[in-house]
Amino acid sequence: MYVAVKGGERAIDKAHQWLAEERRGNPAVPELTIPQIREQMKLAVNRVMAEGSLYDPDLAALAIKQARGDLIEAVFLIRAYRTTLPRLASSRPADTGAMTVDRRISATFKDLPGGQVLGPTFDYTHRLLDFALMAAGEVATPDQAISVQSQGEGAQSMPHVTALLNDDALIETAPSDDTVPPDLTREPMELPADRALRLQALTRGDEGFVLGMAYSTQRGNGRTHAFVGELRIGRVAVAVEIPELGFAVEIGEIELTECETVNQFKGSRTEPPQFTRGYGLVLGQSERKAIAMSLVDRALRWQELGEDFTGAPAQDEEFVLMHCDNIQATGFLEHIKLPHYVDFQAELELVRKLRAEAVAMREAAE
Repeated sequence: MYVAVKGGERAIDKAHQWLAEERRGNPAVPELTIPQIREQMKLAVNRVMAEGSLYDPDLAALAIKQARGDLIEAVFLIRAYRTTLPRLASSRPADTGAMTVDRRISATFKDLPGGQVLGPTFDYTHRLLDFALMAAGEVATPDQAISVQSQGEGAQSMPHVTALLNDDALIETAPSDDTVPPDLTREPMELPADRALRLQALTRGDEGFVLGMAYSTQRGNGRTHAFVGELRIGRVAVAVEIPELGFAVEIGEIELTECETVNQFKGSRTEPPQFTRGYGLVLGQSERKAIAMSLVDRALRWQELGEDFTGAPAQDEEFVLMHCDNIQATGFLEHIKLPHYVDFQAELELVRKLRAEAVAMREAAE
């Protein structure tokens, strides 16, 4: 039972004031601006957009600033704001095959049509602190300038790599389904969930949780030994059907990260031996999340592929989908900070009673 705390309005106001002062920090230090956060903390901004399921870099940057860098709190702010927005239209499915690519790599094919594009990545850095970044007015080094130039040269439309395996029927064919998937942001989760709903939950899920689940599959808990068929980051057009016009109109573009994994599959009672797919799609540049998502997606497909359930957490739909959302997890976790005075007093009295009974029984036995 929760107990309302009375007379705390003044204390709450003071707590809000103190929080604002802590958020601002030392007034002698220049305040962070929204453009600075948006442009220089892009990966944090992308994570907030992805898990908040709202593509707006400025609002995500604002949420990060307001939340003092707490990304889960920032996601909470974005989701709360998202509920106030009207839905004016539904866009057509994004054509990631027509993506203008900034980064595109494959661990399965060395030579690709269009080539491999390394793009902006930490993969080849030495993970050493660059103290030059502490200096005011730092400039791009020659290596950085080359990296930026290469990125621009690689911006071109490229077909998906996994199509190469389709020529020999070595990989499962992605089923075509024109059914409008359920909207997780407007309808409650119901289990069992179809793959479209699972993917929605995973793309909004906490990156750390999804990463942990993915790692568990790589260590044998889920039978998922995957190869990155393709990882691509780039911009895709967003098109909306205009009923009055009778055709779709492009209203802008968004940045996406897409990952398709190729997984070993020895076959089952219903499917022949072939490669199978895992899929991940995330707003912004978030390749760790996209790869992890694709591994968990494949682990959750055990039933439709006729595989055995091994008891692995990543195969357990209820465990994964009901615990991957960081906002729900945070709410249930932090609610124990609320006053539980009545509950605790009841527990306290029960423990005292049990201890007294135990003492009495021991004395009687002696």
